[in-house]
Amino acid sequence: MEYCGGTFGSKEIVKAAIMMALTSDRDEERALKDQLANKGIKTAAVDYGGEFISSVMKIIERAVVAAKREKVIEENHSHEGAVAGAAREALNQIMPKALGLNVGGKIAVAHYDEHISVAVFFGIGLLHLNEIAIGTGHRVI
Repeated sequence: MEYCGGTFGSKEIVKAAIMMALTSDRDEERALKDQLANKGIKTAAVDYGGEFISSVMKIIERAVVAAKREKVIEENHSHEGAVAGAAREALNQIMPKALGLNVGGKIAVAHYDEHISVAVFFGIGLLHLNEIAIGTGHRVI
């Protein structure tokens, strides 16, 4: 993931968020979080499940709260707004598949320097008849 003399750009930070969203359990999540932290990339992840349409604001709120709780971002309008905007963009990418259905999976946030990324990895559907989708969003602060 390293380039440009040890700095990371938007592509690498989006990749970090996707990798965090793909972790299968808390132990794997914690190990990856530590590995990325050693490179200076701050991350947070949170599970989510529910009906998509009524959950959009809850998902965005969870991304912001997790990022603040894990000290991935500072508690100010520009950082919180960047996470909320990136989360909204990630949800917009999966919305055509998710409208009217249930979603379940993980939301992840990654932050390095001025780059903030949010990735959502969701199963979408009913019962065991799921479609799988990943959405990402990126903001610069």
